[in-house]
Amino acid sequence: MPLLIAIIGIATTVYFFLNRARNAAHLAGDLVDVAKDVQLAARRFGFRRKTNVHPVENVEDSNLAIAALAIAFQELDGLPTREQRSKLTFQLQTQLHMDSDAAEEAIVLGRWLVSQCGGTDAAVSRLSRKVYRLSGAEALQPLMSIIKGCLADSGLSQRQTEALDDLRTAFRISRS
Repeated sequence: MPLLIAIIGIATTVYFFLNRARNAAHLAGDLVDVAKDVQLAARRFGFRRKTNVHPVENVEDSNLAIAALAIAFQELDGLPTREQRSKLTFQLQTQLHMDSDAAEEAIVLGRWLVSQCGGTDAAVSRLSRKVYRLSGAEALQPLMSIIKGCLADSGLSQRQTEALDDLRTAFRISRS
């Protein structure tokens, strides 16, 4: 009887560790897939990372910068829901005339750019200056249309209202 209990215990332990190893392999595969998504999106937008330069400064596509800024603005209120992400995708397609693949890839690469800024507040500040340098004041209208379209139901949070001041500063808009 003790031998039978020992065999069952060993079998249970082996089964437990094999399941853990299989789950770890799946997780590693998912991480590789995420990295590949970012790489493919970067290639599509012609993004090249230079050494000793912040990734946002390497962005040359104004649509990508606008998408990243919209993501940062949306994430000021917490991580977006699936519905908010789909609204953002639709707004990017409508306002920036992107196809659905380009909009999805802009979201993937834009999310990575936001994470490289070290937080959404820093990302809004840095990306708003970059959008202004790339496109000037004419980029403000599509950006605000995207933001309004994504937040139509929920309204602005306190942090998002404060971020509008960063946009005013970056786009050199006086407060009236």
